[in-house]
Order: sequence, then structure tokens, then C-alpha cells
Amino acid sequence: MAERSIADDVRAIGRVEAVPAILDVVCRTTGLRFAAVARVAETNWTACAVRDGLGFGLEPGGELRLETTLCDEVRRASEPIIIEHVAQDATYCGHPTPKMYGFESYISMPIFRPDGTFFGTLCALDPKPARLKDPQTEQTFRLFAQLIGFHLDAQERLERSEAALLDERQTAEFREQFIAVLGHDLRNPVAAVDAGAKLLLKTPLDGRAASVVGLIQRSCARMNGLIGNLLDFARGRLGGGLSVDRVAEGRLGECLDQVVSELRAVWPDRAIRVEAALEEPVFCDRDRVAQLFSNLLANALAHGAEDEPIDVRARSGGGAFELSVANRGEPIPAGTMKRLFKPFSRPPDGGSLAGLGLGLYIASEIARAHDGSLAVSSDPGGTRFTFAIPAYPSP
Repeated sequence: MAERSIADDVRAIGRVEAVPAILDVVCRTTGLRFAAVARVAETNWTACAVRDGLGFGLEPGGELRLETTLCDEVRRASEPIIIEHVAQDATYCGHPTPKMYGFESYISMPIFRPDGTFFGTLCALDPKPARLKDPQTEQTFRLFAQLIGFHLDAQERLERSEAALLDERQTAEFREQFIAVLGHDLRNPVAAVDAGAKLLLKTPLDGRAASVVGLIQRSCARMNGLIGNLLDFARGRLGGGLSVDRVAEGRLGECLDQVVSELRAVWPDRAIRVEAALEEPVFCDRDRVAQLFSNLLANALAHGAEDEPIDVRARSGGGAFELSVANRGEPIPAGTMKRLFKPFSRPPDGGSLAGLGLGLYIASEIARAHDGSLAVSSDPGGTRFTFAIPAYPSP
């Protein structure tokens, strides 16, 4: 793979959904009004993401002369720099950098990729002194720097996987084996990000700061969903299809309720209406049905009209089980409908919410493994996905 440029790194940080939330929490918890993620190379200092409450004027892609920054010292020493009050700091009171940029308090934490290579810094500053030399602040910055490094690595891995998957020169076997390895490799970084967010929620945060930390957790949930779909795709292709363990399930309603609760937590501003009439047990793999339902419901939330409710209906009786998820909004184009259940099918304007295009494919494979069907209808009135299977095993 070609060596990454500084511009590539700026774009990569820009695609990490958790970074704005991290910078927001940094400023709110320390009182510092400027924070940035910087790519620091041997000859360049480049801003990748910025939260500027000082009118500093620096934007993503903007550069500073490397030799005028303290981040260059962080790069060379691989150690953080923390200054509470420049005028009273024996090391930096005569240093030209604080005077040049007009700050009294400053913190810069090195960001390393998981393989140990140096990427840049998470830095923040303010013209006023601030209390920064306490274990909690340093630990929080260190943790945030680790999270950014893990997120950056995961983002680049996903980009490389998509590029490999779409490269016609790659064989199908190599592609699927690569996805399986990728899915496993991503588990640990995502677990670290999620654990870090949970740790932060245990520290004193105001309501707004707690809310933005929640954004990090939602990013983790979305990445876990992507990883799960990647692994299922690889298992299905390499192992001859998805496996299901079907039993007579009499508590399927509780399972569906749990999925709704989880997605309501991720989309707290959206309305999800549920009608359930489960009159008899369903012969199914409840975990796989929950996975299918989660994929359909997340898809409806991502692509449905934000001011309209999502309608869920579930019923069992007369020897059949049916589950449907409907959203209002623009109908699915005819061209998209033809490839909707194909792997790596993404809407042309799906943006960052479009994922890898595996969710509906995995859902259709789960339906197939249950000897059932997954159908879709879409018109100006809305879009409905319907999953149907026999409630009893085939004779």
C-alpha cells in the first residue's frame, strides 16, 4: 500500500466520529478553550481536528512552523508536556513558544498507533492558568490519546478492507479471509474505546460532557455492528452459509424488546412504536432473529425520516411468525432495490451511515437459514421490511 500523506491523515482523523466529542470533553473538563489533534511529522505540524474557543483561526489542514511548537519536543521525547502557569514554570517561563502563541496553560499528549509508531499529539491551551498537573487530568488525556490512536488504526483498517474488497484483481477467497482476520483484529481496539468511555462516565462531568462521551459509546456500538456483520459474512462465505440453532422459543418478545431498548438508547430522539401479538412459540434461533431485527431497525432509523416514527409489528399464530419494520421517508430507488440484499450494496448517497453494505445481506441470510423470507416494499408512503418464517419445524 502506498505511503500515507499528511492530507490522508487529516482526512482519516476527520472521519473518526469520536474525535469532536473528545475535544469537547477535553475543553469542558479542563477549562482550556483551544484543543486540537495534530499530525506531527519530522518537518510538519498539521491540525487534523480543532475545537477553537479562542478565535485562534486554525482549521483542519492548517499548519504551524514545527520548530515553533512544543509538540515537536513531545515528538522527540515521546513524553507529554504539561504546564499550569508559564510565568511560574521554571522550564518554560523563558521559552519563546508560549509568548509567540499567547498561552499560560498548556498540555500536549503523544498519540501512538497500536504498533507503537508516533502519529502526533492531543494538545490544548489557554491564555489563563489552569490546574492540569493532577493524576486524573493526565490519565484522561493519556486515555483519549490512546482512543484516538485505536480509532485511527481501526478507520484505516476499514478503509483498506473496503479497498481490497472492491479491487477486482483480488480473488474472492483472499477477500473473505481478509475480512475474517480484520474482524478479529478490530475487537480489541473497539473494546478499549468502549471501556475508556465507560471509565470517563465515572468521572465528574456536567450534563453536556456526559452527553458527548455518549457519542463515543454510540460509535463503539456502530463499529461492533460492522465487525459482527463482517465476521458473519466471512463465516457464511467460507463455511457454506450462516449456522442457526433453532428451538421452540416462547420468550421471543423479551428478546425483541431488548433490541428496541438498545437502539432507543442509541437514538434517544427517535420514536419507535411496537405492536406485538406472539400467541405461540416460534421455532427459531432467538439470537439470530435478534440480530436480523437489530439490522432492520438500525437501517430504518438511519434512513427513515427523522421526524417520523418507526413502526414494528411482530405476530405468531396459525403456524407462522412475521416481523416487520417500517419507516417513512423517500422510497428506495428501483436500481437500488435490485441489489438491496447483495453484499456490499450501499446507497449512492448513504454517507457515513451507510456502513459496509452488509446488514441487509446478513439479515437475508438469517431468513434463508430459517427456511423463511425477507421481503421489502417501498413507495412514497414509506418502506417496510418483512421477515416471515414457519413457526414450527419442517416435517
